[in-house]
Amino acid sequence: MQRFEQYLQDNLPKVPSFHPVYEDALGVMLSAGGKRFRPMLLLSVVDAYEPMLYNGALPVAMALEMFHTYSLIHDDLPAMDNADLRRGQLTLHKRYDETTAILAGDALNSDAFFLIAKAPLREDVKIKLVELLARDGGSRGMVLGQAIDCYFENKPLDLEQIKILHTNKTAKLIAVSLQMGAVIVGLEAEVQNELYCFGIDLGLLFQIQDDIIDETQSAEEAGKTTGNDSDKNSFINLLGLARSVEEADTLAKDLQRRFETFDVKLQTALQPLITKYLHRHK
Repeated sequence: MQRFEQYLQDNLPKVPSFHPVYEDALGVMLSAGGKRFRPMLLLSVVDAYEPMLYNGALPVAMALEMFHTYSLIHDDLPAMDNADLRRGQLTLHKRYDETTAILAGDALNSDAFFLIAKAPLREDVKIKLVELLARDGGSRGMVLGQAIDCYFENKPLDLEQIKILHTNKTAKLIAVSLQMGAVIVGLEAEVQNELYCFGIDLGLLFQIQDDIIDETQSAEEAGKTTGNDSDKNSFINLLGLARSVEEADTLAKDLQRRFETFDVKLQTALQPLITKYLHRHK
């Protein structure tokens, strides 16, 4: 974690110009902290199988964090969640203005692919990584989830539809982080698929836990605006708090069972992350 954090701080976007805040706006949400869950999933897989490729994978891990951060910046905009707080700090449109926030998000999206393209990895590997992030971050994945989330505010969905929403909006980027790590180290397609499916359910658990946190914690405790989901299709709004906690427990137990079927290298590498996040709703 410290190694990645140092790399990130050393490689914040540098775009000198006479614009008074542009360069700061690109880096402020990246350097504000966060769980770094997606890059750590990728780097843990790489470290488990090919530690020599760890340095080459750092730009790809940073690309994931950049892409995720772009999605948060846009998610917080007045047109979407209209949130004031993210990672314990003012959201970009509050700190600067809406135009700066939109453009910073756009820039981080593009820069993520630039970082992958420039990573010191084989060209065929990089093309596959770009394909996977574009697939799950774009119109067939995260953006679809966000579109459903915004369009169906105040229009209740059923449980299956809510799962589709959050599979796209949250889970796919978590799942593809594991798969991208597997691509870098050349794991078999079958193992890649197993990791991806595990990541989808891990992402759904992550979202249920976020809904529970939104319901039970203050903005100061959570480090972001909470109590903002009353019009949204959240697990809490459909199932209530008690049933959402039950759903999270069931999913966590199933994920733990599946995790124990992974090979020892992978279990050892992922254990700290998985243990930390399987039960964070408690």
